[in-house]
Amino acid sequence: MRKTSIVFFFILFFVIFAPFIYADQTEIRILYVNDFHGFAEPYKPFGSDEMYGGIVYLSARVNSLRKEKVSLLLSAGDMIQSNNWANLSQGESVIELMNTMRFDAMVIGNHEFDFGQDVLKKRISETKFPVLGANVEGLDMLKPFVIKELNGIKAAIIGIVTEDTPVSTHPRNISGLKFLSSESIAEKYVKELKNKADIIIILSHIGHHADRILAEKVKGIDVIVGGHSHTKVEKPVSVGNTLIVQAWEHAKALGVLDLTVKDGKIVKFDGYLDKIKPDAGKEDRVVLKIVDKYKQKVDSVLNEKIGEADIDLDGENVRKMETNLGNIVADVMRHASGADVAIINGGTIRTSIKKGDVKVKNVYSVLPFDNYIVAIRLTGKQIKEALEHGVSAIEEGAGRFPQVSGLSFQYKKSAKAGERINEILIADKPIDPAKEYIVATNDFLAAGGDDYKVFGEAIKASRDFPIIGGVMKGEKVIYSDSGRWLRDVVIEYIKEKKRIVPTVEGRITEIQ
Repeated sequence: MRKTSIVFFFILFFVIFAPFIYADQTEIRILYVNDFHGFAEPYKPFGSDEMYGGIVYLSARVNSLRKEKVSLLLSAGDMIQSNNWANLSQGESVIELMNTMRFDAMVIGNHEFDFGQDVLKKRISETKFPVLGANVEGLDMLKPFVIKELNGIKAAIIGIVTEDTPVSTHPRNISGLKFLSSESIAEKYVKELKNKADIIIILSHIGHHADRILAEKVKGIDVIVGGHSHTKVEKPVSVGNTLIVQAWEHAKALGVLDLTVKDGKIVKFDGYLDKIKPDAGKEDRVVLKIVDKYKQKVDSVLNEKIGEADIDLDGENVRKMETNLGNIVADVMRHASGADVAIINGGTIRTSIKKGDVKVKNVYSVLPFDNYIVAIRLTGKQIKEALEHGVSAIEEGAGRFPQVSGLSFQYKKSAKAGERINEILIADKPIDPAKEYIVATNDFLAAGGDDYKVFGEAIKASRDFPIIGGVMKGEKVIYSDSGRWLRDVVIEYIKEKKRIVPTVEGRITEIQ
C-alpha cells in the first residue's frame, strides 16, 4: 500500500470514529469570583498607579466566556459589604447585580452577616440563585448544596463558610447560629452526593490555606473554589486529586477553570485568572446601568470634601505592620475616649486613601463597619496578652494584627505564637504588668471579636454585663459611645484638622 493511501486511511478512520471515541467526554467551564466586597468601580490599589477591577468589565468577560462553552458562574462569598457602593443599600445593590449576571450559586461569607440577620434574610430572599452554607445551623434560608447539570454532567456544589465567623463579625450578628466543622460537614455531604453527581465542588469561604488542608483530609472533592483569604491563585493548585482555585479580590480578576469530564472523572483541566482592567467600550451596558444607579445615590450622600491628605494613607498593610492610616485611626480613638492607649485590629481598616482631597466616602470605605468606641480598664499583663494575640497569626494575614496609639512594642515573628512580644512602652515607660491602664478599642473587639478574648473577659468580669440599652456597661468600662460610629468620629477629626500628614513612627517594630 502506498504511503498516501495509508495516510488517507487514517484520516478517514479518525473522521468516522473520533466522535465515538470522545463521545463520553464532556467539557465544562467554571467561572468564579470571591471577596468582591461591593467594589463595583475600578480603583487604584495602594502603591499602584494602575486601575484594576470594574464589575462592568468583569461581567462583559463572563458573557464572552459563556459563549465559548457551557459554564457555571460561582461566588465564594463576602460579596455584599465593605465598599460604599454596597454599604449604603446594605448589599441590595450587589444582589441586583448578581441576579443580572445570572450567578448559579454563592456560598455565604462571614461579612454577609455584618448588617445583621434580618438584613441578611432580606438579601437572601432577593436572590435568584441558591445561597449555600452547609455548616451553618440556625439559618434555614441557606441550602447545604445544589446540583447543577451542564451538558449531561451533574455538578454537586457544597457551600462551606469559615468556622471563625463568630469572631470575624460582631457577636450580635450571629446570635443563635452555630458554625460547624468544615471538615466533618464536607465529608458528610461528599459521601451523600458521590453517587448522585459526576463531580463534587466545594464552594468555600475558609481561606486558601484551610482549603489545602480540607483537600488533604477529605477525599472525593474534585474542585474547591475558594475565598476569604483574598489569594491570587494564578493557576489551579492540585492537592491529591483535588483542584483548588481562588480569584484574588474586588473584581480585579475573573477565575476561569476548564474541565474535561469522562466517566464521572476529570481527565483534563486548564485554569487561569483573567485580570480585569477598565477597557472603554467593552462594558456590559446592562450592568453599567445598575452600577450608575447606585453610584448616584452614594455620591449624593458621601461626596462632601472634609479635608486633605498630604500623603497616601496606607490601608493595604494594616494586617502585617504599623501604617500611617492605622496610626491616625488609633490616635482618634484614644483622644476621643481619653484613654491611655488604643488597640484596634487591622481588619477594621478596609482600604487606603490616596493623597489629595479626602471626602466622606473615603472614610466610609476605610471604616465600613458600624462600630463605636469603647474604653476599658486592663492591666499591663492583659494588654500584653492582647498584643500577643494580635501578632499570633501574621503569617496568615489575619485581621487581628494590632494598630496602636499611646504605646509601642517590639515583636519577634520567628518566635512561637504567644511568646513573640518583647518590650512594651506606654508613655515612653516600660509597661507595669500589675497597673491598670485605660485602653480604647471598638465594640467589636470589646465583645471578643477577632478572638480578642482579653477584652471580652474583662467586660464579663464587670457588673451589669454585657450590654444595657445598646451600650456596654460595667465597672471596667470607662467610655462607651454607641451614639457615634467610629467613622463619624474620624470624619470630625479630619474636618477639624483640615490637613493630615500621619506618619509611621516606630510604634510597632519587628526584631530578628
